[in-house]
Amino acid sequence: MWEIVLGAVLFVALLIPITAILVDSPLGRSFARRMDGQVESQAAPDVKELQAKVDLLESEVEEMKALLSQTRDEVQFVQKLLEKPKS
Repeated sequence: MWEIVLGAVLFVALLIPITAILVDSPLGRSFARRMDGQVESQAAPDVKELQAKVDLLESEVEEMKALLSQTRDEVQFVQKLLEKPKS
């Protein structure tokens, strides 16, 4: 009988710090906000702003790819001119 009581007490004693750690974690705070019904109003503008930045960066990467391809073609042309023997 005492083993069961001692096991239950140890279980509760271990459950208290584990619960405190989980409640204080970002996951616990997020869960608490959802339970309160609070919606993060800043999330939507942040996502739109980040999407605009991603779109801008993607367009710049495409432009850089085109410029790099053009530069490669020019370097190959110059190399061929330099390698061509004079007649």
